[in-house]
Amino acid sequence: MFRWFRNWRRKRLLKRGIPASYGEFLRESYPLYPHLPKELQGKLLVETTFFIAEKSFEGCQGLEVTEEMKVLIAAQACLLLLGNETVHFDSLKSILIYPAAYQTKQTAEASQGVMTETESTVLGQSWAHGTVSLSWASTQAGAQNRYDGRNVVIHEFAHQLDQATGHANGLPRLRAPSRYAAWKEIMSAEFERLQDRVDHRRKTIMDAYGATHPAEFFAVASECFFEKPAQLQKHRPALYQQLKQFYGQDPVFYDAGKRS
Repeated sequence: MFRWFRNWRRKRLLKRGIPASYGEFLRESYPLYPHLPKELQGKLLVETTFFIAEKSFEGCQGLEVTEEMKVLIAAQACLLLLGNETVHFDSLKSILIYPAAYQTKQTAEASQGVMTETESTVLGQSWAHGTVSLSWASTQAGAQNRYDGRNVVIHEFAHQLDQATGHANGLPRLRAPSRYAAWKEIMSAEFERLQDRVDHRRKTIMDAYGATHPAEFFAVASECFFEKPAQLQKHRPALYQQLKQFYGQDPVFYDAGKRS
């Protein structure tokens, strides 16, 4: 019933047409967008339109949410969906937007059942129950610098895809059962390799945060896949191939020449 209603509503949205301002804004504010093939540009605009219509955006700490903010967040999130029609953000309901990095409290169990509460500064968070929170300053920075391998929207929405299986463990829902064995083998080996390089303070292509947990490895690897594709393909070809199969995209070719 849900899918039928969603498809019916999406058809109505498409009949109204995609706002011309979306494409104009992305050409000016999202440097990756003009590099996408024409077909993917069009698909991204469609997915962005659906995303904005179906999700709730809420400003935090007094931040007023504009249509441009929604478009920039939605476009970066929907980039992950362009080549794989089996993945969606169906469980996502709301996006909380903070002006900048924000404080969050985390409760953990210490020894002998004692609960401790710690406070940390974060750029974004993803919950399996349907919420993503983002720093707007980091969202803008991630969109503008598409070569540094750091993009908070890609990171948190990769977590959303991972959490679609029930919990974040670095194993999202793959297209076919036959692909799980290779995924587990290669991703585990690459995760351990990153941990080893971080432990020995060696230079890494990916952010060291990816070495903290398999779920973080998948999210950080996704950032690198879309923002440092040539480097990742050259130095971690097996990892690149797994992400290429999962996302159904080959970002190396997005820099083949700027498109209009």
